[in-house]
Amino acid sequence: MKADSDPIIVAFVGDLFFTTKIENVARHLGYAVKLIETADAIAANDPVTPPNQAAEPVYGRLAVLVDQLTQWQPALLIFDLVNEAVPWETWLAALKSSPATRRLPVLCFAPHVETGRLKRARDLNADGIVARSRFMSALPDLIQQYARRPDPSLFTAACAEPLSELGRKGLELFNAGDYFEAHEELEHAWNEDLGNGRDFYRAVLQVAVAYLQIERGNYAGAVKMFLRARQWLDPLPEHCRGIDIAQLCRDAEAVYQQLLALGSERIGQFDRQSLPPVQYV
Repeated sequence: MKADSDPIIVAFVGDLFFTTKIENVARHLGYAVKLIETADAIAANDPVTPPNQAAEPVYGRLAVLVDQLTQWQPALLIFDLVNEAVPWETWLAALKSSPATRRLPVLCFAPHVETGRLKRARDLNADGIVARSRFMSALPDLIQQYARRPDPSLFTAACAEPLSELGRKGLELFNAGDYFEAHEELEHAWNEDLGNGRDFYRAVLQVAVAYLQIERGNYAGAVKMFLRARQWLDPLPEHCRGIDIAQLCRDAEAVYQQLLALGSERIGQFDRQSLPPVQYV
């Protein structure tokens, strides 16, 4: 569940002139680049849909895209609004509404005469909308302005702090299998912590809610929570406030894969007793 060490920029761009520019500038700034030039680059099969239920192709690709982006946790998404090979309007609307991806910053560009496309991207909550000429001339500045690159040192200092009393109680409830009450306590801990380490509590409570949804037989809800949890878990160091975050990520990913293998119709077969506890360092 932990993201790759190198920050990623995902570009939904098909024109070789622009892709070459993006790759050169991004790599110079220390980013890896993943190109999605056409909708066909996204597999049509939807791993979140049970194997015996056919998925409508566009929805299938979109579900795969959301799942892939939550695993990559890219620093920035770039959309070429005149790339007709990508349904940018549908995808942008979905990515900016999904809890798993809506925090990912999006930069869109198009010729300045394409006012309708530029306005539509703004209406869909794209973070940056620029004319193509500015995109080309100011790309290094635009990437530095819009890319999300968490400062690990902030989490390192915050994670060296001890657990709050509410946090400790929440983790005890988590390990006792009382995921609803664990969520309640961890949410209180998150609300009371105003420092950089507050997202630690939010990350663990997302996993607690995912496990709770499994217990309730809510397949879609559990999948959604696992995808949502990644954005909070990935920036954290391997250890935080006495908790083995790396192990928590591995455990959550294993449960998630087991859930996908069972699908919605067989979620009742999930062994609830196998849900792993939080490991202390």
